[in-house]
Amino acid sequence: MTSGRSTQTDLTYQPSKPSMSEMSMSVRIRLSLMMFFQFMLFAVFWSQLAAYLDKIGVVGLSKSLILSSMAIGCLASPIIGMIADRFFPSQKVLAVVNLLGAVFLAVAGLQSQPVTVFACLLAFMLCYMPTWGLTGAIAMSHSPADKFPQIRVFGSIGWWASGAFSLVAIKWLKVPAFDGTATPLFCGAAVSVVSALLALTLPNTEPPAKGQAMSVMDALGLRALSLMKDRNFAVFILISFLAMIPFTIYWSYCSVFLEAQGFKYITITMNWGQFAEMFLMLMVTVALTKMGVKWAMAAGLLAMVLRYVAFYLGGVYQIGWLYFIGILVHGVIFGFFFVGGQIYIARKAPKEIQAQAQGFIFLVTFGLGLLVGNFANGALIDHFTTSVNSVKTYDWASVWAITTGLTVALLALFLLLFKDDTPAATAHAKRS
Repeated sequence: MTSGRSTQTDLTYQPSKPSMSEMSMSVRIRLSLMMFFQFMLFAVFWSQLAAYLDKIGVVGLSKSLILSSMAIGCLASPIIGMIADRFFPSQKVLAVVNLLGAVFLAVAGLQSQPVTVFACLLAFMLCYMPTWGLTGAIAMSHSPADKFPQIRVFGSIGWWASGAFSLVAIKWLKVPAFDGTATPLFCGAAVSVVSALLALTLPNTEPPAKGQAMSVMDALGLRALSLMKDRNFAVFILISFLAMIPFTIYWSYCSVFLEAQGFKYITITMNWGQFAEMFLMLMVTVALTKMGVKWAMAAGLLAMVLRYVAFYLGGVYQIGWLYFIGILVHGVIFGFFFVGGQIYIARKAPKEIQAQAQGFIFLVTFGLGLLVGNFANGALIDHFTTSVNSVKTYDWASVWAITTGLTVALLALFLLLFKDDTPAATAHAKRS
């Protein structure tokens, strides 16, 4: 099979994978630790980055560009995926980008000028963001795709642990200041080094397309675009991209909303979403088995509708506990829709472009989708914001009503247009 083929057989090719019982406990532990540290190293500094930028005087366009470095970093995902697919074992690629990322993150912590902070964090993100797809490809190469959530859940645990670490640093380690300082950047760099060393202990994941003829699309890591010829895959990509617009208003702007509602410990409050995600992620496997990918992903979109209805009603009727419903369903949204999407990719993509395909979905969602969502939601919030004597008043009811309507429309389009036609879906239909 050549990399240039785009037949239906290629599109539904499924590499043989070990069952969970065949995977040793040692491999499972190392893959789980990979996820734990990979997400912890990002979360430990990202959630407080905006506050840190304010402290060092980075505002306006410079601040927006720095906060968009994550989305821009996703542009490298297909290219890094191509390198793992064709040239070097994936675990070694992961080790190199984590080590480089540690250097850039540490240097960023030493900077105070907006241009140099942006340059360092952009370089870090170009190394880091491809790891979300790369770690998924590594894990699913050594375990059944349907069992992937049982390993991926440790990423959620790592994310939550980063928030708990900030409290430990302040309360027990007596660090005088943590949030709003450069300390989290150095902590992230240290964890990145640990992740690089751990990557060298992971099971060997050889490049599946090594030695095959290359084209310009391969050089740019864009071979996964060939999957867009399949109608259902194209619908999946389009809905995933559009779903990032309502998702991003929570990801990037919920702190503004919570602050307007009088919350003081915003980072810890939002981390309850990751805490619930640790448990809800384990339900993804059950959902995939009982419902299939399409209905599991639909459940994720339905949870997003529930989030914004809760935010809307909580504000209109001044019911504070409804905000926590919107936060706690984060695990259903991320696990069922986005992780479910990764599993669909693993079933759909040929073996020789698995890493590229996983990088491609992160480019579409947390790259282009997040970037568009940041600007679109920023404009939406600004439209419903009034300022009198430098005091801002937000019309959050209108913001959440529009966001809810958009999410409902996306759910309807997904149910109407998407069909999961992978072999796993066919087997599930026969069992049903």
